[in-house]
Amino acid sequence: MQNTTLGQLKATNYTSRSVKEELRENLIKVLRDKKTEFEGIIGYDETVIPELQTAILSRHNILLLGLRGQAKTRIARLMVNLLDEYVPYVAGSEIFDDPLNPISWYAKNEIATKGDDTEIAWLHRSERYTEKLATPDVTVADLIGDVDPIKAATLKLTYNDERVIHFGLIPRAHRSIFVINELPDLQARIQVALFNMLQEKDIQIRGFKLRLPLDIQFVFTANPEDYTNRGSIVTPLKDRIESQILTHYPKSIEISRKITFQEAKLTAEQKANIEADGLLKDLVEQIAFEARKSEYIDQKSGVSARLTISAYENLISTAERRMLIAGEKNTFVRLSDLAGIIPAITGKIELVYEGELEGPAHVATTLIGKAVKTLFARYFPDPEKAKKTKTANPYTEVTEWFTEGHNVDVTDTLSNAQYKKALMLVPGLYDLVKKFHPKLSENQTLLLMEFVLHGLAEYSQLSKNFLNGGFGFSDMFGSLFNAEFDEEEDEDDFR
Repeated sequence: MQNTTLGQLKATNYTSRSVKEELRENLIKVLRDKKTEFEGIIGYDETVIPELQTAILSRHNILLLGLRGQAKTRIARLMVNLLDEYVPYVAGSEIFDDPLNPISWYAKNEIATKGDDTEIAWLHRSERYTEKLATPDVTVADLIGDVDPIKAATLKLTYNDERVIHFGLIPRAHRSIFVINELPDLQARIQVALFNMLQEKDIQIRGFKLRLPLDIQFVFTANPEDYTNRGSIVTPLKDRIESQILTHYPKSIEISRKITFQEAKLTAEQKANIEADGLLKDLVEQIAFEARKSEYIDQKSGVSARLTISAYENLISTAERRMLIAGEKNTFVRLSDLAGIIPAITGKIELVYEGELEGPAHVATTLIGKAVKTLFARYFPDPEKAKKTKTANPYTEVTEWFTEGHNVDVTDTLSNAQYKKALMLVPGLYDLVKKFHPKLSENQTLLLMEFVLHGLAEYSQLSKNFLNGGFGFSDMFGSLFNAEFDEEEDEDDFR
């Protein structure tokens, strides 16, 4: 990098490489050294990453096709790590011309005029990445360029001179990685102009035709076309993109958890003062899995990994808020804190018509309930089967207490001591948890005691009501009778 002139660069026997060759050769080194070039991409080791590496080795332009929140853009950004740390260019060039292979009028003129004394500069790989979000209002001028009448007048040039062109994003990404997100949103005529650059290596602006063999690694991202009602990828362009790679959501809760904890932004105080049990972490992930198969949610739209990240951050913050209000120095996350993640869920799901009728908040609470029911069987016997077996039902003492008219409210207004007192009121609940999980800490035991109440409610053996900042539990049949009685009262009032 000490070289500052073309002559000095030539003396080092520097050889030019295309950006695709550069990516390919650097990837070969990475694979031989068994290093990881896509740091932070989790769950794609056996699917997406091998296909991406194959595409790079083949020197292909790439289309990453998948639903939202599947790390498509992050993958594209990490490809920068496969570029050389620095590359030389002709100083002052708008499009960072290779000194040994200039393509613009400016660079060619500089070298023709100054020869080996042509000044060069060095470009870091972090500057060799350009990203554009495709929207319907993107124009040819934005991406490719336009004739600049002011430049023509100032330099006293005709419109036949290539110096009157003001280059757009793509020419300025020469020798770089250029990413277009949500490709189907580009108007068809813009996609055709893009195809012309890929295929013919020329620029056509307002009747002006310029041969400009740009050296660019294109990466496109898109949602599946059956979802993007706004548009689709035109066939000639899609045919020119050599590799199409399908992304996907995490296939297991374990992988999903790793992604969430990697991305969730927690403060040092939150990490130190708030304990989050593995059960709660799994529940947050299970909510996303339930959402991805819910009849209330548009599955073509997808359920982003951002749902679990936002939900986990909200869960910790809900517990923190309760801790601060109660004046306590530390706390642990409770199941009742799941009421605080509803805003994170409602903002991340696209509802179908039936879901709109139910309402986003109701759909969110339904997803939480289904997640509880799914995980409950991992910790305790199935309450429905326990009810039918001839052996003693482990839940009888708990459910009978509620049948006698008792109830329990678990909200965020309860301090740790009040929370423990409320749960210990239920006879048999503590013994039930200790029977199946004898080695747990006190906090984990209390958490599972509350989990039992939620689980019994999901199996329709208790009634669970959503309260401000928590949940209330009571007898199932008593709640039904009270509801019917209230309805009759309302009818009398109406008459």
